[in-house]
Amino acid sequence: MGFVLSVFYFVTYYLTPTMIFGPLSVYRVELILAILVFIISLPRMVGSSIFRTPQFAAVIGLAFAAYLSVLIAMRWPEGAIVAILGFLPNAFAYILVYLHCNTKKKLKAVVLILLFVCLFVIVNGSIEQIHGLPGGASLDSDFSGPPYLLSSKTDAGEWLYRLRGLGEINDPNDFGQLIVCVIPMVFIFWRTRRMLRNIAFVLLPVCVLLYGAYLTHSRGALLALLAVTIVAARRRTGTLPALLLGGALFVAAMSMNFTGGRDITASSGADRTSLWGQSMEAFKTHPVFGVGIGNLGDYTDDHHTAHNSVIVCAAELGFFGLFFWSAFLFSTMKDVLAIASQAKVSEPETNVIEEADFPQPIRRNESIDKLEINRIGRLLVLSLTGFLVAGWFLSRAYIMTFFLIGGMVEVVYEMALQRGMIAPRQPFARVMPYAAGLAISLVSLMYIILRVTNLTH
Repeated sequence: MGFVLSVFYFVTYYLTPTMIFGPLSVYRVELILAILVFIISLPRMVGSSIFRTPQFAAVIGLAFAAYLSVLIAMRWPEGAIVAILGFLPNAFAYILVYLHCNTKKKLKAVVLILLFVCLFVIVNGSIEQIHGLPGGASLDSDFSGPPYLLSSKTDAGEWLYRLRGLGEINDPNDFGQLIVCVIPMVFIFWRTRRMLRNIAFVLLPVCVLLYGAYLTHSRGALLALLAVTIVAARRRTGTLPALLLGGALFVAAMSMNFTGGRDITASSGADRTSLWGQSMEAFKTHPVFGVGIGNLGDYTDDHHTAHNSVIVCAAELGFFGLFFWSAFLFSTMKDVLAIASQAKVSEPETNVIEEADFPQPIRRNESIDKLEINRIGRLLVLSLTGFLVAGWFLSRAYIMTFFLIGGMVEVVYEMALQRGMIAPRQPFARVMPYAAGLAISLVSLMYIILRVTNLTH
């Protein structure tokens, strides 16, 4: 029951309560669903190893940071409660994945759900493109477009449609980021020497996802796809050939008008770097607890956000919140690199009883070996890479996808840990200095980029 409700919770998040529940959404059915799945999850949390993961402590710290950011910066106790209630549904994904999606089959089910969401949006957006605009509207007007399409201007001043999702992915860049994260995950269904199966269940869905990424015309999604390709190819071809492949794909994508006529240059991103600078100034004036989660628009031109996950987190939550965000990121990166490494993962111990669920064993065993752990680990490395590269150009530091990927990483790590295949995790106390160092490094990097950008203008 917990797994089914968790999956339903994820679908509701990405496709919105209005799409799932229709008229019943006015009764906050999604809130009832969240409360129900939380109650069902409580027994599984008793004695669970989730409390020993640094990510769990980081999630609690981030929730506290969201609360303090509004309470202190805005002096608004009621708003602080609203802030924490807005943050927790996203971070709740980490807990749900860890507790209920904790077998190889259930991880595949989560991937299927994410694939379904992407395909659902791509198909509906394509249908709307075929049928055209409602009411005879034209592209030369500032028309918001159908639900799955967004009108946007190119650098030449021409109008085009960009594919978008619903709810939290209703921006083409956000939907593009989700697609980039899902593409590597789909290869979890790949099987050696099963050509027809691989074509039907892997290659065809990936082609549709790439087409969907193209329809978003997202520059961030393109750069993220190239980064994923380079990281994936580097293992087989080496660094230089991988970079050359990435360059060739970039030229091909630009020739195919992937970005919809919008350039990827320093001058075309001047507005974005200007917002970065304004956000950095907001961080300087509120360095400890930030200006308040979701409140950065009050400190930038035209109430725009910064379009960079790092600076948004720093400006809205201060260094206190950025520390916990970095702790979640560092722990996830460390663990996913470990499970992807052949040197750090050994063969299962023969005296370890195989368990499909944890911490409680179940009757049916689930076999998983070193090669499978490494393979899934590498796919999650690629997915996290896509998220981070796209997130460098998006204000999406706290979205569900981030915590969902973190949960999937820890599920695989726990599988290896319970089978004696990998070293125990570092406790949160050991992670803290690294998280602080990462937070300082990220802010310093943003400062250097802004200084260099200002010198070149």
